[in-house]
This record gives sequence, structure tokens and C-alpha cells, in this order.
Amino acid sequence: MSALRLGTRRSALATTQSRWVADRLREAGHEVELVEITTEGDVSGELLTAIGGTGVFAAAIRRALLEGRIDVAVHSLKDLPTTPEPGLVVAAVPVREDSRDVLVARDGLTLGELPAGSVVGTGSPRRTAQLAALGLGIEIRPIRGNVDTRIGFVSTGALDAVVLARAGLARLGRLDEATEVIDPIQVLPAPGQGALAVECRSDRDDVVAAVSVLDDPDTRACVVAERSLLAALEAGCTAPVGALAEVVEGDDGLELSLRAFAGTEDGSVELRRSLVGPYCEPEVLGSRLARILLEDGAADIQIATTSAGPAPDHAPHQPEQVS
Repeated sequence: MSALRLGTRRSALATTQSRWVADRLREAGHEVELVEITTEGDVSGELLTAIGGTGVFAAAIRRALLEGRIDVAVHSLKDLPTTPEPGLVVAAVPVREDSRDVLVARDGLTLGELPAGSVVGTGSPRRTAQLAALGLGIEIRPIRGNVDTRIGFVSTGALDAVVLARAGLARLGRLDEATEVIDPIQVLPAPGQGALAVECRSDRDDVVAAVSVLDDPDTRACVVAERSLLAALEAGCTAPVGALAEVVEGDDGLELSLRAFAGTEDGSVELRRSLVGPYCEPEVLGSRLARILLEDGAADIQIATTSAGPAPDHAPHQPEQVS
């Protein structure tokens, strides 16, 4: 097999993630060439909720896969729609980074230390809803931008704090800039947050075989449970939904523990539910917990939308304004 052409977005975070996968493939004996691709999310300055959110970072890369211009694609898993793409397969979900969110705040402050009226930036309805539900008296402002842009809002004094994915800072070697790792009891991460999806064409058995060695069964089980919940809720990027699955030891062996959040962006309504199920049935577990949320009121607070997909929490490499 000739060198694997690995497609990636051009942002610093995307290329860092792609290089990590490329290095793992090289360790397995394969030649890898990175191919940079511009996506809709990279060229639009609008908020993700305005441009559709679901799939805006993945569509162009998937098109390149289907057209044979690249052999492998690396996505942040939370950016992928939950509906399978015909002709493509997620051949590997490598071991997951820490899925939690972090706060980057002025003066080294934590969430609990921010004074009432502090302005906190995030582009995620999920984070907005959960932060609002904490009742801290902070103002939450929507933002776009890459990691540099977002942290820059704090260092320049435009914002008092921003909330980011810990995984992104870890991969960029910037964890020391976080002032707090936020406990999932306060803010649950996005389904699939911290995990990567390595995708290829389903008819390329040679590429599937080369990539599948990177798959981590525990990570895959957890993200399948989380994304199955998202799909069953029919929740798109405008829906404030969080989920986190973890592998736990049960009486009869390994099990999955799944926690989920659904609510309104103003924080007036929040549903938090959890469930434990068999390790080997992550899809069933996600669907069951989604039904519990719907029965307990998620349908009444209009969580459901017409497009199933994740809620992307990071944005492209371009300067953005705080609005």
C-alpha cells in the first residue's frame, strides 16, 4: 500500500490531533502524508448555531474521502453527526483524552470565585445551559474563535473567563493556562468530547485494516453510549445536551455508567439522569437513558430538533468578535 493520505482541517488543534494519529500509524509501519482541507466551519465567522453546527467541520473532509482525494480522515468525534455517512466507516476511536471542560479565568480564579456579574464566554449551548443552571450570577456571552482567540479574550480583558475543552489544551500543551478543571457534576461534557474518530471508506479493506489497530475498545464503548443517547434525543447542535460514559467494575464484570444532562439555555430547566448497563450494549444504554430523559420532560422543553448530531465546542482558526 502506498502512503496513506490523511485529511485534516488547518487549525492548530486539528493538525496536532492529525499528527498524533499519523505518528501512531507510522509506528505501525505505514507511510503517512497530511493533506490540509478547508471546511465550512473554517471560513464562516458566524456562530455555529447560525450556520447549522452539525457536520460543518466534517462535510468537506468526508467529501474528499468519498472522492478518493484522501485515504483517512481525523475528526474530533463530537463534530461528527450521529447519522452514519453512507460509504464511510469510523475504523478507529483511539484512546480518549480527558473529556472534561476547563475554565480559563483572569487572576487565576475558579468558577466559584468569579464575582457576580463576571462575563464568561463560550460558543456552546450545552455549556451555556449548565453554567446558567449553577446560579452563579455570571453573564454568559457567545463567542467563536480558535484556542488563541478565546484565551486572548481573557488576557486582553474583553472577558473575565472562557470555558474550553480540556482535551484541546492538553493536545496543544497549554494545560497550564487553565485555572480550573470543571467537575462533570457541574458541567457534563459534550457526547464524544475528548475522543477522535479515524474515518475511511468502507470499501477500502486495506485502509480499514491499517487504521483499526488504533481502536481502543473502552473509548469506543463509552462514546457509542453517549452518541446513541444524542441520536435518540434527536438533538442537534442547538440543543443543550451533555453526556459522559465511564467503564466501571460491576458484580458480574465490566459495566458502563452513563450520565446525561438536558435543559434550557437560560438554566431555568435542567434534567440530570444516570444509568448503568452492560459494557457490551452501549447503544442500548444510550437509548434507554434518552427515553428516561424524554419521559421526565426533555420533550416538553423542546430539546428535540430535526437534525441529529453533536454540539461542537471548538471553532476554526480565525479571529472572531465577542458578541
